[in-house]
Amino acid sequence: MASKVYSSAAEAIDGLVSDDMTVAVGGFGLCGIPEQLIIALRDTGATRLTAVSNNAGVDDWGLGLLLETRQIRRMVSSYVGENAEFERQFIAGELELEFTPQGTLAERMRAGGAGIPGFYTKTGVGTVVAEGKPHMDFDGASHVLERGIVADLSLVKAWKADPMGNLLFRRTARNFNPLVAMCGRMTVAEVEEIVPLGAIDPDQVHTPGIFVNRIVQTESEKRIEQRTTLD
Repeated sequence: MASKVYSSAAEAIDGLVSDDMTVAVGGFGLCGIPEQLIIALRDTGATRLTAVSNNAGVDDWGLGLLLETRQIRRMVSSYVGENAEFERQFIAGELELEFTPQGTLAERMRAGGAGIPGFYTKTGVGTVVAEGKPHMDFDGASHVLERGIVADLSLVKAWKADPMGNLLFRRTARNFNPLVAMCGRMTVAEVEEIVPLGAIDPDQVHTPGIFVNRIVQTESEKRIEQRTTLD
């Protein structure tokens, strides 16, 4: 079996990136984002990307780096605050946006990874989120059809991985990462530590290696999105 371990973020995504592709990216705010893989994606110069992520990072970090270089054409997100450049591009009509309720976004990625093409939910009924989408009544209540998401490439951040790609996330950095890993046709994981096979208890595996194609060990900057201090 070919090794899943790569020596750099650039090498880990080599041959996987193209213009017009859909990229799913893990993280919540700046917590649990694949920092170095995002930089490597930026450095490929790929354009007209559709980015599926809970948020768009901040102006100078995370997916904000790809907004700065105008490489993202469309965002599928549940929260887009903290990013002035995102706001500017959207208001100017330079960036497409598909707002998706946070739980719906999570389920759309999980469904895509599980081979489920769509599902019905009450969330968003009667709002702009449901406009143009099929509706159906269940138990006397209207539900809207949401499609599962399958990304061309998924980028995730984990705490530990073994050589087979089994992943262990750390606390809140887990957030959207397992779902993002599931929904990618190809999934690359940026990890803090690669441990020997068998070092991760099978009961502790958050994402099985079957969902992960490539791994790279990196050093994280772990920036703080909103720093609060006490006098």
